[in-house]
Amino acid sequence: MSQPLPTTLPVTFRPGRTRAVLLTIGVAMFAVITAVALMLERLGTGERVSFVFTAALLSGVLVLLSRPKVVADDEGVTVVNITRTRRLAWAEIVKVNLRPGDPWVFLDLSDGTSMPVLGIQPGIAKESAIRDARALRALADSRGTGAERV
Repeated sequence: MSQPLPTTLPVTFRPGRTRAVLLTIGVAMFAVITAVALMLERLGTGERVSFVFTAALLSGVLVLLSRPKVVADDEGVTVVNITRTRRLAWAEIVKVNLRPGDPWVFLDLSDGTSMPVLGIQPGIAKESAIRDARALRALADSRGTGAERV
């Protein structure tokens, strides 16, 4: 059964539920740690600042973890992982893989390497990740080297 292609490009794939959870926890953690720092009477100004700085640092890590996404357009795919962004032409993508037990999608590339794509991960939204992986696979097959294979 073939997966229908997205009707309009560009299309963005991202783990929406995971992102919402991470950002919510980040904001809540920052608020709680900052409130505790302000309520503790024995803390000096420097200690309060260090509490808020630590809260901001921890929240920043959660924001980085919520960053992954995949943007597919007419020319190719932009893969945004935690700290790196890479642009791939459709011809560079040989295969889109999401095997049972994989934490996220992997792209087999024409240079013989494999690239993780954290923007499609089955974590807390397995059905959505499978649907997104199939849509990305259909796009890669129709526009990339998959279209040239027999």
